[in-house]
Amino acid sequence: MSESQSSLLPHSPTVVAILTPLGRGAVASIGVCGPRAMEIVARRFVSAAGGPLDAYPAGRVVFGRFRGITGAEEELVVGLVAPHEVEVHCHGGLAAAEAVASALVAEGGVRIDAADWIAQTEPDCLAAEARIALAEARTERTAAVLLDQYRGALRDAALQIETNLRQQDFATAADSLGRLLNRAELGQHLTRPWRVVLAGRPNAGKSSLMNALLGFQRSIVFAEPGTTRDVLTHTTAFDGWPVELADTAGLRVSCEPIEAEGVERALAVVRGADLVLLVCDVTSNWSNEEREVAQTARRVLVVHHKCDLANPPSDGRPVGVAVSSLTGQGIDRLCEQIARALVPSPPEPGTAVPFTARQEALLRQALAALNHRKPEKAIGALATLSNS
Repeated sequence: MSESQSSLLPHSPTVVAILTPLGRGAVASIGVCGPRAMEIVARRFVSAAGGPLDAYPAGRVVFGRFRGITGAEEELVVGLVAPHEVEVHCHGGLAAAEAVASALVAEGGVRIDAADWIAQTEPDCLAAEARIALAEARTERTAAVLLDQYRGALRDAALQIETNLRQQDFATAADSLGRLLNRAELGQHLTRPWRVVLAGRPNAGKSSLMNALLGFQRSIVFAEPGTTRDVLTHTTAFDGWPVELADTAGLRVSCEPIEAEGVERALAVVRGADLVLLVCDVTSNWSNEEREVAQTARRVLVVHHKCDLANPPSDGRPVGVAVSSLTGQGIDRLCEQIARALVPSPPEPGTAVPFTARQEALLRQALAALNHRKPEKAIGALATLSNS
């Protein structure tokens, strides 16, 4: 929040928020914003030079000691962002950040979460949403796309469409809206991993394949059919796109209640998958269960497994990727194909990508209004997109 913004709110509460996302890190940051920000921090902080905190100008970084609720002190750094905004940078980790935040709340600060902090301190709605999403980005590649949105890629695209509408260039506006909506699925997976499910008959080698894809043993591997009876998951990334891999029970009819329950869970996971890796043993015939998955799943990539033993047979099964978990043959190509199946056309740097359900809904409203020859309503939806 800028100095001018804060000065307009003399009776506002002074808020405290942990700004760093959850996870391991060397440094944690706690923000303090409001009319008493300097006072609240000064009650707990003593600079190494001995001078009062309010004697330092805005923009200065001050090293010193901070006293927690228990009386224990730790060395940390205070950044003076503005007269009414201070950042406290302490040792990384949730415990250290919580100790600092609790001490500041004890002095009169009001605790809020990072999302509320961003909403209050970031005047641009799309930039605020991008900052919140950036804290949840799993990979460098997804963070780069979100950083483009923070810098204005989506805002600029919406403004250009609005200009097209005001100039009655409806064809260009409709085309631009369509291209944005085509990227909406990718956008919402920038912070939520794609769900990739390994499915197939018992002993097709799903667990071995999952371990090969991850590079370490996550699934139990055993020669007896039906070993995997629950859904095992692990998060990884393919070509920079975050993925949750799910290893499921073998697909077959079973009279054994526990195994039958595992198969039913597997089918439920398959139905909700973003991509199904249909793992087929090249030494076995193409089955009805495999055929059904290939026909019903939203996206399917057939994996001809155990190709070190035989070539994929010509029995009607779809073209796929030949792989051996034992020798590693085809694993790199399979990783490439997974990434391509999920993101066929990766966005170039600077491309506008809607990345929340709210944004997608408003873009769909704009396109629907345009299709019904209501350009003013479309303009209104675009205005809401940027100024909610």
